[in-house]
Amino acid sequence: MKITFDGKKALVTGATQGIGRGIALALAENGAKVVALGRNEDLLRSLKAENSSIEVVKCDVTADEKTIRDALAPFQPFDMLVNNAGIAVVKSFLDLSLDDIDAMLSVNVKGAMVVAQIVAKEMVAHQIKGSIVHLSSQASAKPLLGHAVYCASKAALDMLGRVMALELGQYGIRINCVNPTVVLTEMGKQVWSDPAKAQPLLDKMPIKRFAEVDDVVKAVMFLLSDCAAMTTGAVFPVDGGYMAV
Repeated sequence: MKITFDGKKALVTGATQGIGRGIALALAENGAKVVALGRNEDLLRSLKAENSSIEVVKCDVTADEKTIRDALAPFQPFDMLVNNAGIAVVKSFLDLSLDDIDAMLSVNVKGAMVVAQIVAKEMVAHQIKGSIVHLSSQASAKPLLGHAVYCASKAALDMLGRVMALELGQYGIRINCVNPTVVLTEMGKQVWSDPAKAQPLLDKMPIKRFAEVDDVVKAVMFLLSDCAAMTTGAVFPVDGGYMAV
């Protein structure tokens, strides 16, 4: 089974580092015309330097709808969208501020919804049988200490994906979520390097390791591709079995 995206155009949000960067590079390496959206201009430049075929757009998914639509207009329509942009503020429930709550919900839920709507409208208008993947988390189904808003936002993202699948299936557009465990990006390594913090989570996982970026990238590639032509509305765990037990 070979996955290729020749002749397809893909948008990846949060593409400046970590999982999003890995997805953008993998899509480009497998034939897609990739548009990478992110907030950090320097990191966007470094992504472009790594693969010159990738178009980069500096834009925040929390911007107003017109700003996002105008930023994407020169590249529309897309065949694929990966809603990867996301943030986490780790605080106990009692210590969360309104700013913390607003920030996470604005990026993780509202931003994903706005970008998906902009892209999906063009897919429908151009009769493109597209594929959309939301980057969710095992935290959508299992509670984590200090992650009240993050868990809630990812649960909302999963349900958004299911409703979108229900409504957009008539147009041949598929929507799925990928739900990783801890992913060993540079940030993930810093946050979870303490064995006292990591071991209790690893103890609950049948596969006794955290995910590498490539583990998540491969799942996203599969769901975007025609290999997953009969898969929509799915929550696709990349979690070492954590949600299964």
